[in-house]
Amino acid sequence: MGITEALCYYNTQFINSCSYLGVFVLMTLESMIAPVPSELVMPFAGFLIFTGQFDPWAVLIASSLGSIVGSLISYGLGVLGEPVVYRYGRYLLLNPHHLEWTHKFFERHGGKTIFIARFIPVVRHLISIPAGLARMPLIPFILYTLVGATMWNMFLVYCGMRLKENWRIVQQYTHILDYFVVAGLLAAAVYLVWKLKAAQTLKGAPSQEEAP
Repeated sequence: MGITEALCYYNTQFINSCSYLGVFVLMTLESMIAPVPSELVMPFAGFLIFTGQFDPWAVLIASSLGSIVGSLISYGLGVLGEPVVYRYGRYLLLNPHHLEWTHKFFERHGGKTIFIARFIPVVRHLISIPAGLARMPLIPFILYTLVGATMWNMFLVYCGMRLKENWRIVQQYTHILDYFVVAGLLAAAVYLVWKLKAAQTLKGAPSQEEAP
């Protein structure tokens, strides 16, 4: 079993063991600052739907609720203000530069950004914080989040189902995919180290309250 096959197998087994509650929790974290990409959750839920182990409606409900709850937590963090965001965000490896860029993106495009951001990596983890900072009305925020998150989550589920359906064909090329997986893992490790250093730098820097 190659690296790609092993990752798919163990990810699927993990999602299966966590059941729908696990999908809910992981997607809650995905919609917060926590570095939990939906691309490592929802396609494997699609695997389990294809094999009949998961119900598609239950996956849709669990993932959509998780996305809303996680987004509301980040929204609430934004409502509390930037000092709170930076003080507690570092524990979830918040990158201040990413947040600043996302904040400008939100200011430039307004409320529709909440919908658009669900399809953009990194931004979708952070976009709810600027919405909270801007005191965006809660009902439109929830509706934009629900529609955007559900569309993205179900797209990944569909990809997972089609991948599982054609798994015998995919297996013929997994040895090639292994190179990309190794490269991705190395890039992720470098990125994680970078974020840890950024978090340490933020921790050592004076807060806005302490700054002269």
